[in-house]
Amino acid sequence: MVEVFDVVKARDPFEKEFHQAVSEVVDSVKPVLDKTPEYRHSGIMERIVEPERVIQFRVPWVDDQGRVQVNRGFRIEMNSAIGPYKGGLRFHPSVNLSILKFLAFEQVFKNALTTLPMGGGKGGSDFDPKGKSDLEVMRFCQSFMAELFRHLGPDTDVPAGDIGVGGREIGYLFGMYKKLKNEFTGILTGKGLNWGGSLIRPEATGYGSVFFADEMLNTHNDSLKDKTCLVSGSGNVAQFTTQKLNQLGAKVVTLSDSSGYIYDEKGIDDAKLNFVMYLKNAKRGRIKEYADKYKEAVYTPLDAGAAFNPLWDHKADCAFPSATQNEINGQDSQNLLKNGVNLVSEGANMPTTPEGVEIFLDKKILYAPGKAANAGGVAVSGLEMSQNAMRIKWSRQEVEDKLKGIMKSIHRSCLEAGEEYGTPGNYVNGANIAGFVKVADAMVDQGVV
Repeated sequence: MVEVFDVVKARDPFEKEFHQAVSEVVDSVKPVLDKTPEYRHSGIMERIVEPERVIQFRVPWVDDQGRVQVNRGFRIEMNSAIGPYKGGLRFHPSVNLSILKFLAFEQVFKNALTTLPMGGGKGGSDFDPKGKSDLEVMRFCQSFMAELFRHLGPDTDVPAGDIGVGGREIGYLFGMYKKLKNEFTGILTGKGLNWGGSLIRPEATGYGSVFFADEMLNTHNDSLKDKTCLVSGSGNVAQFTTQKLNQLGAKVVTLSDSSGYIYDEKGIDDAKLNFVMYLKNAKRGRIKEYADKYKEAVYTPLDAGAAFNPLWDHKADCAFPSATQNEINGQDSQNLLKNGVNLVSEGANMPTTPEGVEIFLDKKILYAPGKAANAGGVAVSGLEMSQNAMRIKWSRQEVEDKLKGIMKSIHRSCLEAGEEYGTPGNYVNGANIAGFVKVADAMVDQGVV
């Protein structure tokens, strides 16, 4: 197994995010490979770490001043053993091959855990929608889709949104795909409700993360009621994590964006949350404005040079990192434990560094990795695909009930896999093993392809 990881590092020496994701899975699944020699014989690990296809392309577009701009577009089609490639599109200056390969690799196992027939993929661009006009975003999305469309299809590859790709962007992308292909198919998920979207899709990742956390607490005869919670981010995931926590009787005291965070000891209730949603979704403002409106809140600007993030240094019971990768380092983990946090449920993708994860596992707190805890988003994307294929629409309650059932099933799979392979209560090993076994079995069945 070490050899596989060595090959990955040698082939792509600068892809540190991808190395991190591969290393975690390699460590977790070693007992499975020891128990099932067929996986080694079939070269499962050697194949699973290599994308089936990597697509990179130029995206030229014209800004409002008439200047030509050029960005890079990507799509990583990682693994299709159990279904069409499925995974989000991210528009953010940080986007590169390493980040997208890590996200696509994680997506393979996350999708396998959902019980739905979806392979894993990821894509995006280094385009930054912040500060761009609607027309600029439209022109970019149309140029992006003018290349990507030839690689997509309802039975081939079905992208969704991610950071920087919300309802507006999905609309522009879908419109261009429809024009180019002259067909109306469920080629993207996260669509508008009046043209093929599913209820609960915007809420799904946040709700799912909370449902998973509640399931973990239920195993200890506890619940989220009256728990004080730290939440990072202020986008879709953070907003709906906060909403569901409020519904279950918990109190959220933090939210953040790339410029800093707010701490509101009284709690971010539904009225305050509505303001955050207006601020971020309509006004596209900064979280600092929350503290301007609610004087009891304290705003702390981001200090990029600091050794830790002060957001994670407040008294609380639970933490829901919902912003971006590697936002909790070793020092942050120590601070969380010091302040009484005994549950971490990851709404973001890989928000905790390996050092931070080790600290959580060593202290045996309830720690849910992103590939399990945030699988609600892709689960409802899968439900959207099902509704599109059948030309039907489920009610809000039907979709939420199905989502809750899927998160319960994911929790059970992780718990059982962890116990079966000698690490009870270790949701990292459980998630990696449960997802890996499903994909590996499919790859064995389909031969060396």
